[in-house]
Amino acid sequence: MGYMAAKKHLEINPDHHIIKNLKDKAEADKNDKSMKDLVMLLFETSLLSSGFALDDPQVHAGRIHRMIKLGLGIEEDELPAGSGDASQEGNGADVMPPLEDEEDASRMEEVD
Repeated sequence: MGYMAAKKHLEINPDHHIIKNLKDKAEADKNDKSMKDLVMLLFETSLLSSGFALDDPQVHAGRIHRMIKLGLGIEEDELPAGSGDASQEGNGADVMPPLEDEEDASRMEEVD
């Protein structure tokens, strides 16, 4: 049945304002980790909205939390001792895995 499966494609509109903004910011600082997070969020969200499952949904959720903190201007050392909801306390949910570099690019290509 594998021969009947449609090939997956990710189409990016280079004229979209989000893509243009991401490109401009990436060209300004190629080592900006928040830009890498945003690009991976865009990719993973496109997978989810197309009906695919993520390999590790916890990493995706962590990226979302990190972007929310960044958007609100919350630094890690500013968080009070008991912050976060009860489901995350004590399980290390605020400890984010490091961003992948080369593996992210190859994982994006694997979807093809």
